[in-house]
Amino acid sequence: MNKVISKDGTTIVFDRMGEGPAVILIGGGPTDRSVNAPLAELLAKDFTVFNYDRRGRGDSGDTLPYAVDREYEDIEALIAEAGGSALVYGTSGGGIIALEAAARGLAITRLVVWETPYIVDDSRPAVPADYRDRLIKLLADGRRGDMLELFFTDAVGMPAEFVAPMRDLPFWSSMEALAHTLVYDATITGDFSLPTERLAAVGVPTLVIDGGTTPWMSNAAEAVAAALPDARRRTLEGQPHNVDPAAIAPALVEFFTA
Repeated sequence: MNKVISKDGTTIVFDRMGEGPAVILIGGGPTDRSVNAPLAELLAKDFTVFNYDRRGRGDSGDTLPYAVDREYEDIEALIAEAGGSALVYGTSGGGIIALEAAARGLAITRLVVWETPYIVDDSRPAVPADYRDRLIKLLADGRRGDMLELFFTDAVGMPAEFVAPMRDLPFWSSMEALAHTLVYDATITGDFSLPTERLAAVGVPTLVIDGGTTPWMSNAAEAVAAALPDARRRTLEGQPHNVDPAAIAPALVEFFTA
């Protein structure tokens, strides 16, 4: 376990493994770096992998009040630790952060994003306008489990009858501990619309990948690729949103070493 100190003094913890060009992995949702650990192990055969806990998650600090700009200062600190530039992979909401980091001009040399959750058409219901406000209220009331249910139904788009039984699954308690970060992510995503002008500012080669199993996310991938100045598209047929590390690792290696 390693750490860097971000601009505001927050400790950002990461695992470093492998040798070669630096790759930073950015996770999404109410998860910590353990979710990307299997992928990090696969990539470590070819790269020096920096798999970090975003602020408020896992072993990293959580200096309040939260501000979106701090997420990019954290990545900037990791890039400095990596030697001044890095390849970046962002999954789901982490892909949104990765795209914005590149748009802000951080020293990212190549970028891959997996199923960024922009809503670009009517292939799924819109996220309610009061989604973030409801998360804040539930957090204030200590109802972290209800925050997760709201996330899965209103943001992810899962049917409520599928979400309720998830409370009994082993991962639920660990996600409850990170439920406060759903407010952070909602602050970043806003109304989940595609930030076309911001994407046009991404000046690095970018690979946009989906799994072809979630239509609204596949539509978003097409829209993201169309908005980027230098994009490639790829579909890993049959992969769910929780993509298999063994399925996506070869795509990352191929693009990052091209």
